Amino acid sequence: MAAARVIGHVYLAKRKRGDKWYAKYRLPDGRQVQKVLGPAWTERGRPLEGHYARKTAEAELRRLMTDAERGTLAAASTPTGKTFADACAEWLRYSEHEKPSTLRDYRNAVRHYLVPEFGGETPLEKITTERVDAYRERLIEEGRLSRRTIQKVLVLLHGILKRAKRRKWIASNPAEDAERVSVRRSGDFNVLEPIEVAAVARAADTPQDAALITVAAFTGLRMGELRALTWRDVDFGRETVFVRWNFTEGRWRRPKSGKVRSVPLVDQAARALEDLSRRESFTGADDLVFVSPTGEVLDDHAIRLAFYGALESADLGDRRRGRDPFVFHDLRHTFGTFAVRIWPLPEVQGYMGHADIHTTMVYAHHQPKASAARELTQLIADSTGENVSRNVSRTEQNSEGVPVTDFALESGI
Repeated sequence: MAAARVIGHVYLAKRKRGDKWYAKYRLPDGRQVQKVLGPAWTERGRPLEGHYARKTAEAELRRLMTDAERGTLAAASTPTGKTFADACAEWLRYSEHEKPSTLRDYRNAVRHYLVPEFGGETPLEKITTERVDAYRERLIEEGRLSRRTIQKVLVLLHGILKRAKRRKWIASNPAEDAERVSVRRSGDFNVLEPIEVAAVARAADTPQDAALITVAAFTGLRMGELRALTWRDVDFGRETVFVRWNFTEGRWRRPKSGKVRSVPLVDQAARALEDLSRRESFTGADDLVFVSPTGEVLDDHAIRLAFYGALESADLGDRRRGRDPFVFHDLRHTFGTFAVRIWPLPEVQGYMGHADIHTTMVYAHHQPKASAARELTQLIADSTGENVSRNVSRTEQNSEGVPVTDFALESGI
């Protein structure tokens, strides 16, 4: 009896990062294999190394098909019997030492997105790059999930299949060659102006809520760091707040950066804390600054509800509506935009506990230096010999209601 033949074809896929040639073929046992060959060569002449014209792509396909018929191709080996559910379980076991919140996110994504899509009983070799690409495209077209969430789900899928490949349950990782989901940070986020912070604090239900909102906006502490703050960490004399602990997921941990840091204690936050320190109880050095009625750590959900209620009472409730609602964490962004106006970026990085200064730089892009236009105007004037005067005593509004300041440039030539 003649050996079963392998059939297949090549096709060109249009990609944002460059077109690619793919090979797709069916093995004698009915399994389909899809493999990226490499970037497409569309110019005249001999392709660059690693690139494929149609002829070279077809030649590579013939080689793959020949190896498959001979049984020497890895993908043509006998299936292991492992399913997608097995791969997910192995990944979760492998990741069991991750942070509880990270592990919870993995489990939720597996349960709500990946298993319903690919099927727990699906043999691993049935999951192809083509299928992963189709899933990605459908998620984007549906628009139910943000691009960031889609990216996280697909990165998790890549990790699951990579682990399965390492365990030799599959010969290749089909997600490795799938198109990626790009997420670009716009550099824009919600912030409050100082006068708005004060208005929200005044509208809070309790003095403690008011102090918490003020301290969050004017120190940039994270939610977990605020919950873990003790009076020992507040040094009024040195005008400093020390960030030593972070309370999240019901556990005490060091701050996210892993290092203790200090933050300037500005007068507005100091006054709020000083008033709070005069309460009848829980004012000892080891007592929490922001406490429940029994002196325990505050519930983070309760903190958010109190803040959102204060926003509403301060006639800023519209910030909670729309496509990008204001959240408690935006108080930290508020501090970041204040800080970059007066301190060098490396200092702001230290105050905010950022591991990478590129994270800090988003605040500089969001809030350009107020004097930047004046300084550049003067530089240009100095170079051209012009005399520049800036009339800031009179402003007008353009057709869109934006204030316009008059400039006067006089030739000095």
